[in-house]
Amino acid sequence: MISEEIGRIYNEHFGAQDLIVRSPGRINLIGEHTDYNMGFVLPAAIDKAIYMAIGKRNDQQIHLYAGDLGESYETSLQGLKKSGRHWPDYILGVVDEFTKAGYTLNGFNAVVMGDVPLGAGLSSSAAVECVTAFALNELFGLGIDKKAMVQFSQRAENEFVGMKCGIMDQFASMFGKKEHVIRLDCRSLEYAYMPFETTDISILLFDTGVKHSLASSEYNTRRLECEEGVSIIHQKYPSVQSLRDADAAMVEECLSQGNQTIYRRCRFMVDEIQRVQDACNDLVNHDLASFGKKMYATHDGLSKMYEVSCPEADGLVDMVRNNSNVLGARMMGGGFGGCTINIVKKGAEKELAENTAEQYRKRFNLELKTYVVAIDNGTSVVA
Repeated sequence: MISEEIGRIYNEHFGAQDLIVRSPGRINLIGEHTDYNMGFVLPAAIDKAIYMAIGKRNDQQIHLYAGDLGESYETSLQGLKKSGRHWPDYILGVVDEFTKAGYTLNGFNAVVMGDVPLGAGLSSSAAVECVTAFALNELFGLGIDKKAMVQFSQRAENEFVGMKCGIMDQFASMFGKKEHVIRLDCRSLEYAYMPFETTDISILLFDTGVKHSLASSEYNTRRLECEEGVSIIHQKYPSVQSLRDADAAMVEECLSQGNQTIYRRCRFMVDEIQRVQDACNDLVNHDLASFGKKMYATHDGLSKMYEVSCPEADGLVDMVRNNSNVLGARMMGGGFGGCTINIVKKGAEKELAENTAEQYRKRFNLELKTYVVAIDNGTSVVA
């Protein structure tokens, strides 16, 4: 077990830890890129997580160790700056947000490791931020509520790391609930748990094994393109502050005759925000067949209108599109690599994974990693 392994590693490096916290990765069933457009998303925490063993120091030093990488990093509370090493920044960013908000921290030691596949679009970075926020809150008795910890974690990624992500990943990691998906309104942060019955289906992830260098720069570009569309619509409709406030008719009226890139981005987005709400109705009606069709529609929009997919993800979706054992599939995450998510009839997982891996190898000369994931609880203390 990772909780036992991380305790052993902490003990080797620092002595006895004060506590161990876990924070899970996430899947998102539908609603991609809608979070920074103030729309709706439908994520869930999964049974793969980042763990942190942490303990107080008697000085102002921060000593970090990444168990999976075998790497150390040291700094102090007074000298917080980007590490140049990437992984420590998700931890240091949270420390920075806490101190800027006026919370008193002392030095600490921490070991971080987990089984969330890196680069697979399962939000390992958000899990690191949330496990850090939760662990520091527990360690120093800061009294911060979970929603505030989510907001601190998002700001850490926005400001310190420099990735202008929305709030979905951190929210799903912190608030996940076993056997439920979260219908999250990214504008108000109101949320509701919706049962997601998995008696007859499995959630199967296909990892493209690629992470194109476009990912972070194009992610930030998409956000700017949406904001440009909003500013144009706002001139005619002043109540429109985000694409959440717009509808397809407004997009057609204000954008269809102008910059076609901006038009395509915004048209996909208003359609996707509505699609999430319609998909929630499918869950209420226990209609997974209709839900799955919306997943395919989301993928096609992400690929052709929003242009954040890649040949490998498109190929994986096309390979299962006409398979009667697959109710729905789409690319998941920011794009340009990562995983596709597939809702698969129970019992068909093994054969589907093997057949798809063979096709993928022939077409792209790449080995396909597959993961069956279960929906699990959010961030918590484990020891």
